Amino acid sequence: MNNPQSDFVTVRGVKLHVRRWGHSDAPTLFMLHGWMDVSASFQFVVDALGGDWQVIAPDARGFGLSDWPVAERGGGHYWFHDYLADLEALLDHYAPTGQVNLVGHSMGANVVCLYAGARPERVRRVVDLEGFGLPPARPGESPRRLAAWLDDMREPARLKTYETLEEVAARLMKTNPRLAPARARFLAQHWARRGQDGRYMLLADPAHKHHGPLLYRPDEVMAVWSSVTAKVLHVEAVASPTLAMLAGTIPLDEYKARFKAFPDWREKLIEDAGHMVHHDQPEQVAALIEAFCA
Repeated sequence: MNNPQSDFVTVRGVKLHVRRWGHSDAPTLFMLHGWMDVSASFQFVVDALGGDWQVIAPDARGFGLSDWPVAERGGGHYWFHDYLADLEALLDHYAPTGQVNLVGHSMGANVVCLYAGARPERVRRVVDLEGFGLPPARPGESPRRLAAWLDDMREPARLKTYETLEEVAARLMKTNPRLAPARARFLAQHWARRGQDGRYMLLADPAHKHHGPLLYRPDEVMAVWSSVTAKVLHVEAVASPTLAMLAGTIPLDEYKARFKAFPDWREKLIEDAGHMVHHDQPEQVAALIEAFCA
């Protein structure tokens, strides 16, 4: 197993933890994890890379070993676009000149795709692992959405705690039945830590459970995607359960038509994998990333 180095970079008053594998003089891949995840999630892909790469993967604010912007546990709120600003600050820190290769999973994929449209001159390649955007919202949903947000703001959110790391690993395998026990045990060590009460708490601010007050507008997102000049590789699990859940009653082809906004987009499907494709088939994912970003 390739062991990473830990860096801490302060961005707008928030200390972000960054895992860094490889040598600084090697070609670099920036990897962004998904919601309720941590940067250690990419360990299996890093181990499967055949070439000489530097991989830089931050714990997003409010996750892993990165700071929570609000000191009161579960009492804050996260704005999605802060993740784009955090990414830019880290790029300025680690790669202040030239173009970069961005890899993102799920929430992280949505971040890198939007960033590539906002700063097209900075991005060379984008690898989107199971990033689909969100279902389209109707303006009429705004009153209910605002009410839900106000309800959330009344009191701090809470996350379940666990008696042992084995229980944390079991929780990971329940969410992803394909996850091998050894990988689940590894992830559990980075996904949770022991609290003062002796129980294991997830390394995530409970405030991430709060509803956002704003609606998701695909037309605005697609306008940003249309400005991407980098080549984009979309990697998706065959019969992706996440895609099916997001699309709901919308035909899958109709839902995925949004990807036509990218000027240069291609797709690869992975068998025997779920939403966590980088856990289920890290060798395939690593090979796709290397071939695309070489």
